Formats: sequence, C-alpha cells, structure tokens
Amino acid sequence: MHPEILAQPGYTSVAVDEAPVKELFPGIRLRPLWTGENGAHANVVEFDPGSTWPERDVHEPGSEEVFVVSGVFNDGARDYPAGTFIHAPAGSWHVPATATGCTLFVFYPEG
Repeated sequence: MHPEILAQPGYTSVAVDEAPVKELFPGIRLRPLWTGENGAHANVVEFDPGSTWPERDVHEPGSEEVFVVSGVFNDGARDYPAGTFIHAPAGSWHVPATATGCTLFVFYPEG
C-alpha cells in the first residue's frame, strides 16, 4: 500500500451518493464532484424518466464532455445509450432530455 498517494496536493475522491444534491429543474439533479482552480469541474447529473431541460444548454466558456453512465440520454437530436461518450465543443448547444431516465458524468475542462 502507498498511503502517501492520498497526501498529494489536489488528490481527492468523493462517493457520488455522498455528494450534495441540487435540483436544477424538475426531475433533473446535479451532484458536484470536483472543482479545479481554473474553473474546470466534474459533476454527475441525474435525470428522472420523462424529464427535459427547459431551454437550450449552451456550452460556454468551453467544451462539455459527457459520459452516459446509465439509461438513455437524448440531446434533442438522437438517443445515446449507456456507455456513450459525447464531446460538445465550446459554443455548441443541445436540449437534454430522456424518456427512460439516465445518469451522466459531465466534465467541463475549461469551466
């Protein structure tokens, strides 16, 4: 074992179930996992079945990286099943929704 790994500056972990929950919209919850010094951040977003983001979700100031952990995510154009990775460049947009419910890991490398 190497316990010194955990003493490294910035090295962190969090259990998703222990992350605070913030309701963004009805049926859509955010669990913040990590925020970096430059504004980068990682979250888990949970969608109940039949939930829809009420407006365009514009990716600013940088890109959005999405991994579909479970369920089926729809970006307003097509369905993405669990195991799918999506890169949305800065300035792009989508309208997140799901018929079945889904859980996403979402990373913003530039804040």
